Amino acid sequence: MDLLQKIKALSTSNCQETIARRRHLHANPELSYQEYNTAKYVAQQLRLDGIEPVEGIATTGVLAEIKGNNPGKKTIALRADMDALPIQEAGDALYKSKNPGVMHACGHDVHTSSLLGTAKILNEVRGQFEGTVRLLFQPGEEKNPGGASYMIRDGALENPTPSCIMGQHVFPLLPAGKIGFREGMYMASADEIYLKVIGKGGHGAAPDLCIDPIVIASHIIIALQQIISRNANPRQPSVLTFGNIVGLGATNIIPNEVNIAGTFRAMNEEWRESALIKITKMAESMAEGMGGRCEVDISKGYPYLENNPDLTRRIRTAAEEYVGKENVVDLDISLGAEDFAYYSQIVPASFYRLGTRNESKGITAYVHTPTFDIDEDALKLGPGLMAWMAIKELGC
Repeated sequence: MDLLQKIKALSTSNCQETIARRRHLHANPELSYQEYNTAKYVAQQLRLDGIEPVEGIATTGVLAEIKGNNPGKKTIALRADMDALPIQEAGDALYKSKNPGVMHACGHDVHTSSLLGTAKILNEVRGQFEGTVRLLFQPGEEKNPGGASYMIRDGALENPTPSCIMGQHVFPLLPAGKIGFREGMYMASADEIYLKVIGKGGHGAAPDLCIDPIVIASHIIIALQQIISRNANPRQPSVLTFGNIVGLGATNIIPNEVNIAGTFRAMNEEWRESALIKITKMAESMAEGMGGRCEVDISKGYPYLENNPDLTRRIRTAAEEYVGKENVVDLDISLGAEDFAYYSQIVPASFYRLGTRNESKGITAYVHTPTFDIDEDALKLGPGLMAWMAIKELGC
């Protein structure tokens, strides 16, 4: 049996264990930077498979290495994220979340269990490749500043620096059995915008005695859209969305202040910085011009993600060998964001998608929703595919 067929056989034979691990993680989710039990579980499973982990990276991160023959020849990295979201899970799956208000609604349970499966396969065939594969199980992908930044801070990409890094993410728009790739610009930066519009409250029947922050806030929200429509390069995707407005007045009460929260997305770092300055200046000046004041607080999020073209081309070829050319598809750009982008600023990186949809099974819900789930048949494919791409990237 050649190595490709051996890896496929291992991925299939290990599938039930991978599913069991995924279900354990799904039933026991933990929020960003609180993944203490998740990290212990990951470390325990690695040890069961004969792999010694390093715990405490970025507090709740886990690192491990699998060394093949001639381990110093080349090192590459594989990454999974472990945190869950503050969502109350709907449905009645046997592995439904046991933690109220916390759910693996973005598939990080899949990423972690799949990478555990990849680790087991690589460890079993370590005598058949050269080089070292570093495994990164990171915390906090869902919350600024992003666990990837802490993993980098704590040396996850050092001693030695890997030649590249790969990351996998579920994709509920793509049927299970399909894999998606995109070269170059792929995902957006993401910054959080918080505006506090301060006026002077009073009776709704006497607006002349007030400085109405609701009216000011309304003008600011509309005006800020001009930054996108009249300042952004129309060939560079960019989005400014406000999803939360709180002004605690009443039908006859003008409040003292209005709080607004939103997100700004861009796919160019120079434009990103310029736009944030424009947002701040416009909000402040408009409020002042209408007699009020606006305090602007910007929480800087993840940079935009660019998939290294050469690396992506190589691992795509490996994926075609593994699943067949007909099962590998091109991805469109996404204004979603991923802290995997931090890694791409250090080493060549590629972030690809694992199809998890199955309409016949009713598995169609999108990520970040209370009904999100996957077709677990994807876990027959995910671990072996990543193992094969890693071995091919090592030059074996």
